[in-house]
Amino acid sequence: MSSPYLPATTDSLALATEAKDPSEAISILYRVLDDPSSSPDALRMKEQAITNLTKLLTDENRGEDLRSLLTQLRPFFSLIPKAKTAKIVRGIIDSVAKIPGTSDLQIALCKEMVLWTRAEKRTFLRQRVEARLAALLMENLLESKLHFSLRNLPKAKAALTAARTAANAIYVPPAQQGAIDLQSGILHAEEKDYKTAYSYFFEAFESFNALDDPKAVFSLKYMLLCKIMVNQADDVGGIISSKAGLQYLGPDLDAMKAVADAHSKRSLNLFEIALRDYKAQLEEDPIVHRHLSSLYDTLMEQNLCRLIEPFSRVEIAHIAELIELPTDHVERKLSQMILDKKFAGTLDQGAGCLVIFDDPKTDAIYPATLETISNVGKVVDSLYVRSAKIMA
Repeated sequence: MSSPYLPATTDSLALATEAKDPSEAISILYRVLDDPSSSPDALRMKEQAITNLTKLLTDENRGEDLRSLLTQLRPFFSLIPKAKTAKIVRGIIDSVAKIPGTSDLQIALCKEMVLWTRAEKRTFLRQRVEARLAALLMENLLESKLHFSLRNLPKAKAALTAARTAANAIYVPPAQQGAIDLQSGILHAEEKDYKTAYSYFFEAFESFNALDDPKAVFSLKYMLLCKIMVNQADDVGGIISSKAGLQYLGPDLDAMKAVADAHSKRSLNLFEIALRDYKAQLEEDPIVHRHLSSLYDTLMEQNLCRLIEPFSRVEIAHIAELIELPTDHVERKLSQMILDKKFAGTLDQGAGCLVIFDDPKTDAIYPATLETISNVGKVVDSLYVRSAKIMA
């Protein structure tokens, strides 16, 4: 009966090298690692077997097997110097990183090793693994930003979730935590959840403010943006004049104050002036620009609907004069609103007029008739079923 293990010798390693295929070589090396001998020569041969096995598993893209290997080797690590243990652990983690699509596996592996090193009081190795985990966290955060820039919101959220999960496993410096909160706020704002976004921006602001990080002003700027987007523009002045806000007075906060004033007064003209005077702070900031574009369109539609309400026919030039915007701009917007069925009307471009129709009143008889016919149909179907049973 053959032995379940192979002796940790050069002959056994040569046997693995001469194997016909990778699977056979991997099987041989696992049997070498099962050798119970702990002599210096055997330990040295096992170290070489681990190196060879790691390479074969990596070439075969067997990331989960590499993860299991690290767990299997824990008793072996107690027999060799800590420096050699650190070298083997880092080597296996690096090998997993070479396999495509193993970002989540790497994070899970690092978390497991952090727990083990903490229990074993291997401080130096724990710090190295935590540094690797922090690097993976940074990669996920960058991935989230990349997907957001490409307008792929689901993948951006997934990458950020992975980053937050990794951050919960280790100590994360305040600057890095602030960056995570800032990205979280940006993604929630993109989903129009401005209240949650405000909370994240506030957390980011506190982190950056404590470090005197220049990113603090951007967090504060986005906090003000959220207030404006939820129709609380009157709060903007109070936040800016607070103790924390006064530290960051400058063009960015002045720009948001101008937008808040325009929103409070429902003035598109003031809005246009703010966009022109603070172009660098508003239009050239992609986060702010995206939301202010939506806000501008909403304000413009509300103003136009209010202005045309008293008329059945009105010159477009007159509306443009009342709203203080260029005539061609107003004409394009009215055309879009008609197509979007924001109101019933048509543009008489020959006369330069807007013709507004009365909203068609819904005839209540029509839906009631449809409901009656539907109910009669159900009754007929029920009677047919009952008659079929009687005839049977």
